[in-house]
Amino acid sequence: MSKNETKKITSIGGSALIEGIMMRGPKKSTVAVRTPNSEIYTEDVDIKFLSQSSKFWRLPLIRGVSGMIDSMRLSYKSLMISANKAMEGIDEEEEEKEPGKFEKWLTEKFGDKIMKILMIFSSLIGVALAVLLFFFLPTWIFGLLGLAFPALNGGANESIAFWQSVIEGILKIAIFISYILIVSMTPDMKRVFQYHGAEHKTIFCYEKELELTPENVMKQRRFHPRCGTSFILLMLLVGIIIGLFIPKGVFLRPLIKILLLPVTMGIGYELIKFCGKHDNIVTRIIAAPGLWAQRITTKEPDEKMCEVAIKAIEAVIPDDGSDIVKNGCC
Repeated sequence: MSKNETKKITSIGGSALIEGIMMRGPKKSTVAVRTPNSEIYTEDVDIKFLSQSSKFWRLPLIRGVSGMIDSMRLSYKSLMISANKAMEGIDEEEEEKEPGKFEKWLTEKFGDKIMKILMIFSSLIGVALAVLLFFFLPTWIFGLLGLAFPALNGGANESIAFWQSVIEGILKIAIFISYILIVSMTPDMKRVFQYHGAEHKTIFCYEKELELTPENVMKQRRFHPRCGTSFILLMLLVGIIIGLFIPKGVFLRPLIKILLLPVTMGIGYELIKFCGKHDNIVTRIIAAPGLWAQRITTKEPDEKMCEVAIKAIEAVIPDDGSDIVKNGCC
């Protein structure tokens, strides 16, 4: 069997966490975390998905929106579990230190809920920053370019609309790549990206029907066509096409793009599902940008990280084969 050949395609996917991995199967989702005492802690994540509540959320294009919402909810809950387990690793010496006035106030005011509050606050800040960077900043920069190059302010003709959409799209991709490059340089995020690589390798190992051992997992490639990184880049590329039909305006254009985000999600989701099920020249072209970006968002893991990924995927593999999307080589 060639290095890229698989015997089946599974619907099982996952995400990297703090010192761990979450795997999502058709029947349950499980978090596996390497604890400070080197043991592997596992916990099932109980969450009701939108796709389970109504057939409406499983319709083509619509399922992309519900999938994104479900993934964000699941990732948040999984991240909370891994963060709490990581907090158990605080040295006793650190615990014995006298907390500052602000820390005392937070503890007295919020008690055990402090971690959840901090996570919610950081999530809100993250969403606000993403809206600013990916919706308003590119349009604003294009406006500045229009001052330097008057031809870019030549009205609402098709040529100007095309170049505005392309330039804004390139700026978004540049911002995204720059961000992940910067965060990948930090030791903590490098470990998260290593766990991301372990997640992909383990899924490939399972799809090849090899025994799930750290040795077999380590031999697999770490770039997977159904990765969330690929989905984000596909959304950015789809956004370029959608941008051709949106009017100019520093505030109006970004707002319309935000309102059309469900459409972008829906199209991006269908494309990545199509790429996951087929292997031909068209799907390879579509998947290429995301696979390239995974060279940044995934790193080569060690065997201990692969052990964590194996524990996570073993917990969600169903006995009835309901995770199999397609049998035969992709």
